[in-house]
Amino acid sequence: MFQQLLTPVAGNLFLSFLVGIIPIIVVLILLGVVRRPAWQAALAGLVIGLIIAIAVWQMPINLAASSTLNGMVFALVPVMWIVWNAMWLYNIAVRSGKFELFRRWMVYNVPADRRILLLIIGFSFGALMEGVAGFGTPVAIGSALLIALGFDVVDAVTLTLIFNTTPVAFGALGVPIITLHAVTNLNTAQLSAMVGRQLPIFGLFLPFYAIVIFAGFRSLRTVWPAALVAGLSFSITQFLVSNFVGPELPDVLAALVSLICVIVFVRFWKPSDSEQYRPTLDTAEGHGKPSASEAVLAWLPWLLVSAIVIAWTFLKIPLLGQQLIKWPGLHNQVFLTLYKKPYAAVYTFQPLGTGTAILVSVIITWIVAMATGSSASILILALADSWRQLRFAILTVMLIVGLAYLYNYSGMAYTLGLAISKVGAIFPFFSVFLGWIACFLSGSDTSSNALFGNLQVVAAKQLNLSPILMAASNSSGAVMSKMISPQNVTTGVSTTSLAGKEGIIIRRTFLHSVLLATILGIIVMLQQYVFPGIIPH
Repeated sequence: MFQQLLTPVAGNLFLSFLVGIIPIIVVLILLGVVRRPAWQAALAGLVIGLIIAIAVWQMPINLAASSTLNGMVFALVPVMWIVWNAMWLYNIAVRSGKFELFRRWMVYNVPADRRILLLIIGFSFGALMEGVAGFGTPVAIGSALLIALGFDVVDAVTLTLIFNTTPVAFGALGVPIITLHAVTNLNTAQLSAMVGRQLPIFGLFLPFYAIVIFAGFRSLRTVWPAALVAGLSFSITQFLVSNFVGPELPDVLAALVSLICVIVFVRFWKPSDSEQYRPTLDTAEGHGKPSASEAVLAWLPWLLVSAIVIAWTFLKIPLLGQQLIKWPGLHNQVFLTLYKKPYAAVYTFQPLGTGTAILVSVIITWIVAMATGSSASILILALADSWRQLRFAILTVMLIVGLAYLYNYSGMAYTLGLAISKVGAIFPFFSVFLGWIACFLSGSDTSSNALFGNLQVVAAKQLNLSPILMAASNSSGAVMSKMISPQNVTTGVSTTSLAGKEGIIIRRTFLHSVLLATILGIIVMLQQYVFPGIIPH
């Protein structure tokens, strides 16, 4: 059995931390400075990670290869199985004209003001897609719609990525929080409540923040009522559902409430300077206002997938046929030095998981499309579209998640976490960045919680801090690096002309990612030391 080393570099934790973080730095530099495609940056990071894991952390070659392969398989199923089917649904909507109907519905039913469209599509609709699918699909679909409505492609992707933060911890119907409970054995309701006392602050704040980034402070003076309606309706709903119902529905319900509130509000109010922010394209040219039946068809794919995924989850269909596979050559072959126990490498295969629920939505949408005049061939054509869009995204995700698993099983991740946990009383601030690092690597709040959730609890008990708060902060901190995670970014740009140019987006979003994580770190410090009464007990 391989025993993980925590201080392999001269027995020094700080030096080990510096060596362990090298693959992450390499990926960031190749993406943001050298401007290489994401798959190349991820490949370089993985190769360097393998060299360091084997040569410095003394991980046997067979275990290094097996753990990387385990991560790659997880990247394919369930991660990219979900993304693939969500993008297939999007492409059927495009091929059948339903996406065009959706665009026209927006043109005729909300003010022709890009700031309003940004709030509706980038924030509210994106949060709905995150609640249902996640893994970059909210950015891919939301940015494509914004571009079709006249947005600059870089602005569209950047802003949807920034918005794709506050809903992430409750994404995919609460799987990140459920996973956090599984690895920490802390109460699910308390974890949900604590995250629901952190992220709604950003749900209220982000619409204002994004408007300032997009159009400046002067523009905010005229559009702030719409930003307030979008953020307040979302944050209140997310807070109430996460604190009094559970982790499964905060995103879906908050997104729907926010969508409805903003759309209704702008029917009676519009900014005084809307003419300055009209879409740069005449998006209504050659088309009339959609009829009531066309409006139903426009919204059908997105409401259908939301309803099916919700019902699918609550009926526990994913558990049917579930198989727990002990990963060959890896299960119980690694000893977790930090936790003093063998590492159980169990791969959960769910043939009827969330991706399959989205596939059902694909089939139903295709049938409706044929019934309303589309050719049966759009199913295959949309499948081909999805392959062209996602082939490099699939490769990138496999490489970066393989690196994340290598970090996990080699012990490199625990060295990073242990080093950060040694900062003492200011650990609540840095606990956020533990989640930030894990999500950058894996692109997933769920994986971040699986990796560092229990470490947060161990550190909290050693430092006499709240385990609930620290575990929740791992999940909340993770969402702040979604906007720079190669997995998320490469999927997000797959429907745009930026595919293969992820570095442009990384450079645009990196400082925003760090700033938002820093703000969250300050909030967590206040929650621990100034307002401990808000922590669930």
